[in-house]
Amino acid sequence: MAKTSRTRANTDARASAAALESDNGGTDLDAADPSGARAERQRALADVRRSLVLKAARDAFFELGLEGASLREIARRAGYTPGAIYSYFDSKEAVYGALLAESLERLNAAVAPAAAAESPTAALRTAALAFFDFYRENPRDLDLGFYLFQGMQPRGLTPELNETLNARLRDALEPTRHALIGLGWPEDGALTETTALFAHVVGLLVLSHTGRIRMFRQPSTDLFQRYLDQLLQRRPGGGHD
Repeated sequence: MAKTSRTRANTDARASAAALESDNGGTDLDAADPSGARAERQRALADVRRSLVLKAARDAFFELGLEGASLREIARRAGYTPGAIYSYFDSKEAVYGALLAESLERLNAAVAPAAAAESPTAALRTAALAFFDFYRENPRDLDLGFYLFQGMQPRGLTPELNETLNARLRDALEPTRHALIGLGWPEDGALTETTALFAHVVGLLVLSHTGRIRMFRQPSTDLFQRYLDQLLQRRPGGGHD
């Protein structure tokens, strides 16, 4: 079913690209503003093509891994020649970086509601659970993010892009750190607890996605909720919001 959905999505995207390409003959809008209309159409076509490449790359990386997925294979799945892809990405690492950047933007959007929480306790639970649930519900994004989690840099990823991606991962953890400060932790203590929470999340997700957690007969969500309860019990000075 998932493969059928991906195939249908790729077919629809290719149809959109074909429609844009066939529209190059000009329209009344072109007559009124030829350069602006043509440029807009070219941007739309480029966006569709880029989307096709990213969809194909996501499937290829998931099935073959970063090392096994070549730019030629990505091009084949997208329905383009390898040379055409170079118009958008100069390497498969650049494609990977674009996919990971998009994933991290969705992660940051998922944790953003914590900023509107009514109390530091609610903010901590909202931010931490959103981070955990994002990767629990999106295992492919977890696979994409593992080089960040483990500190492994794919060959060809520039230092600048590497730092940008790491910064967006840190941004996704910032609501948790901010909530801990609101609960009474000092700056350094909040950073320590955020790091520990992150490590706990990654460990539980690995156990969950590999199926190893079944040997303990403990749902990962229950274990993480318990961790948050214990973290709140350790808040400096005890007390409540």
